[in-house]
Amino acid sequence: MTQALHTPPRTAEAPPGTDLAALAARHGLSVSGARPTLPQYVRQLWARRHFITAFSTAKLTAQYSQAKLGQVWQVLTPLLNAAVYYLIFGKLMGTSRGVPDFVPFLVTGVFVWTFTQSSIMAGTRAISGNLGLVRALHFPRAALPISFCLQQLQQLLFSMAALVVILLCFGVPVAASWLLALPALVLQFAFNAGVSLVVARMGARTPDIAQLMPFLLRTWMYASGVMFSISHIMSKHTDAPSWLTAVLQANPAAVYIDLMRFALIDSFHGSQLPPHVWALAAGWALLAGAGGFIYFWKAEETYGRG
Repeated sequence: MTQALHTPPRTAEAPPGTDLAALAARHGLSVSGARPTLPQYVRQLWARRHFITAFSTAKLTAQYSQAKLGQVWQVLTPLLNAAVYYLIFGKLMGTSRGVPDFVPFLVTGVFVWTFTQSSIMAGTRAISGNLGLVRALHFPRAALPISFCLQQLQQLLFSMAALVVILLCFGVPVAASWLLALPALVLQFAFNAGVSLVVARMGARTPDIAQLMPFLLRTWMYASGVMFSISHIMSKHTDAPSWLTAVLQANPAAVYIDLMRFALIDSFHGSQLPPHVWALAAGWALLAGAGGFIYFWKAEETYGRG
């Protein structure tokens, strides 16, 4: 019997000394999954803007799909939180003393803080919680944390309808200053998106960050004047160093909360705002937004690997 000889397939090999990079460029080849340049990345992200908005809307719709009250929980959740804080801090601890329109003051703070808190919490799981999508499709990964922030912004806008009703019920008049809420929300969204991009990269590498984040956010909330007026509390502690008041008021969460209160509540005066508050708000938005985006982009090729 004759034995058939199986010749292994020949593979093309580049001759010694060949410039592989030049050879790949000549034939239009690129490294699979390589990180694009920053301008290319921005263009890719903009090209998928419809995916970002559709994904965020779908997540928002599905969030309470199993609950009997459905989307009503988008408003009920922050309202119930505000009721608990009012009972504990406003009544039991007396932080409402000396703060006019305390209920609108408190509800505004809770709603604005919830926007930041929920955006950051969603950002920590934006990559690690969507590995199937990340590994199956090729798209700029920044689309995920940004879409989660957009989802939280949509939820805040639903809650703002309830906030307007509360303001009117407690005698807060409609004023032209309400228009200032729009630029304040834009700046806060940029800040939230930047921080979410940072924690998304950290959470992709270390998923345990999602377990630690609630404790960090709770500490941040207590330092942000959500349930009390920072200027009013610090005026009672005359022995406190002046830099402490400046640090608390420059806290980005406190800045965006104070801006929203200043825009919506007639009794919240400019004297309660930190100096150069709009410059602070824009600076935090630029620092977190641009810095977080670049920080996330630098690890683009690592997401979903391993």
